[in-house]
Amino acid sequence: MKFDMNKMLQEAQRMQEELAKAQEEAATEIVEASAGGGMVTVKANGAGEVVSIAIDRRAIDPDDPELLADMVLAAVNEALRSAQTLMESKLGGSLGGLGLPGL
Repeated sequence: MKFDMNKMLQEAQRMQEELAKAQEEAATEIVEASAGGGMVTVKANGAGEVVSIAIDRRAIDPDDPELLADMVLAAVNEALRSAQTLMESKLGGSLGGLGLPGL
């Protein structure tokens, strides 16, 4: 069987285009996570960028700012995990089962 370099390059180009399209699509989708029973809500896009943070007034306790910080941190981390999962699901179909580590 003869190795066809042109065919391999064309396939690599096609995969690169599919990956770019999947990344663009994921970047426009929004995921949401909350903490503290919904007192802190964070939205992030599929590109892993936090796009909004909403804090209920009841979450603001001047005597316990650490609790608010913990809720914000928990919600941000969960939103970013959800964004990563979204990106992985979008890219998974484009990779055709190659399973590249780190995505």
